[in-house]
Amino acid sequence: MTDDVLISVEGRVGRIRLNRPKAIHALNTGMCAAALDALNAWRSDPAVEVVMIDHAEGRGFCAGGDIRMAAESGAGDGSAARDFFRVEYRMNHALFTYAKPIVAFMDGITMGGGVGISQPAKYRVATENTKFAMPETGIGLFPDVGGGWYLSRLPGRIGQYLAVTGHRIDGAECVALGLASHYLPFDRLDEAKARITADPQGIEAVLNELSAPAPDARILAHRGAIDRLFASDRLEDIIVALEADGGDWAAQQLATIRTKSPQAMKVSLKLLLDGATMPTFEDEMRQEFAVAAHVVQRHDFVEGVRALIVDKDNAPRWDPATPADVSDHLIDQIFAPLPDDQAWSPA
Repeated sequence: MTDDVLISVEGRVGRIRLNRPKAIHALNTGMCAAALDALNAWRSDPAVEVVMIDHAEGRGFCAGGDIRMAAESGAGDGSAARDFFRVEYRMNHALFTYAKPIVAFMDGITMGGGVGISQPAKYRVATENTKFAMPETGIGLFPDVGGGWYLSRLPGRIGQYLAVTGHRIDGAECVALGLASHYLPFDRLDEAKARITADPQGIEAVLNELSAPAPDARILAHRGAIDRLFASDRLEDIIVALEADGGDWAAQQLATIRTKSPQAMKVSLKLLLDGATMPTFEDEMRQEFAVAAHVVQRHDFVEGVRALIVDKDNAPRWDPATPADVSDHLIDQIFAPLPDDQAWSPA
């Protein structure tokens, strides 16, 4: 076990509390393993009726995964990064297939790995503090932990827009898009958790009673533009559409895209294209693991982490440098299945 995640049973509720505040509760291998062990233990334990996921002290729900470690590993043989992704994806899959109700409190920053542990939950609670994003294209990665599944199922082309640009949305927008099931003011969270612990069978009634009307979802004002400008699964087509638009909003998106890894954006678009028709979440996780295993050892991931997280010069030198230079053959290599003895499988 690890102090980075607090595992307990309170009454009939199994609690998973992320406890790595200095890293905004970013997940590491030990945290994922501890959560997975707890989920497996509670799965057949009649004394545990509900699972609750939140964070302990500090701000933010979960800022993602241990990206610095993964990049350091990727610069070498990549084994530690693959070990992390393998365990994390097993935890994601366990949450997705869990028979008992799960409630996740997405209060504060909910990005990357935080998306992966909140979206499988039946009850996903957003607040006025929620900042939800899958910003991986900025570090040469892609929206993993099931991102190909969840984002491809959002209305219209909003998933593709979020995947390519890494755009951050708030709690009200999460509710409007179905990424959150309830909107609670922050000051009602403690009451909600206490009442759920006291009466785990009353989760829905408690959350419904304590919910507040969510503000207008700002992203919906751009729904038409998103569906039109991000209509293609080809990155080059999206860029052409944005360049031709001439409006301020399109220009802002174009400027954002030009800071992202061309390889990562193309990988993300294919991931969502495939994810929309993926037969099962297990299949999704198997593909995402293969893609992650390849991407983590490529230049753009190591360089993106250097530029944004290590040196913080915010000047990544992508290679390939332009969308045109990212060949279909390269994308096929990244999406190639792993040999059976290296492939991902559920816990």
